[in-house]
Amino acid sequence: MPKKRYRIIVEISGRHCHLSKNDFEVLFGKGRKPTLFRQLSQPHSFAANETVTIKTPKSELKNVRVLGPLKERTQVEISKTDSYYLGIPAIAHESGELDNTPGLTIIGPKNEVKIRSGVILAHRHIHASEEDAKKFKLKQGQLVSVNVGGPRGLTFHEVLVRVDKTFTWRMQIDTDEANAAGITDINNMGEVII
Repeated sequence: MPKKRYRIIVEISGRHCHLSKNDFEVLFGKGRKPTLFRQLSQPHSFAANETVTIKTPKSELKNVRVLGPLKERTQVEISKTDSYYLGIPAIAHESGELDNTPGLTIIGPKNEVKIRSGVILAHRHIHASEEDAKKFKLKQGQLVSVNVGGPRGLTFHEVLVRVDKTFTWRMQIDTDEANAAGITDINNMGEVII
């Protein structure tokens, strides 16, 4: 039986961090909140004007964008290339799964925060609403493949499906994955293969 294919917008997610309320205030000042730079495709998610520097004993990366809203726990998402540059191991994790992950120092305009864990290589994933999941017969935690066409087209395997009633139908990959597939902007299309 032939596999079913469903079109999806493929978005590129550059390095960024999600900060806890406490860490944000340490870095940017008491009572401060992240301010809107631009809205992202997922409801209530936004890129903030605020940026930080992430630092390890080996190196540092400046102008790392803070994403809002604030979270319960601070999390930094980097690419494999970034992990080599910073000299820390990066293993693919689902967002929020921060146990057994490396840490680093986050530097803001007011102060710095050392996190003992929370640096991840985000697992490539699909956001699906409950309606999308029902329509395409997908389940939370399911792994699927996504084909991206073009001169450097390829098929991404082990793409994690995340389901929530608020999600918008999108796939997210990091900059290394986008470069490998020759994707240069945020509105490239892929086909989910089920």
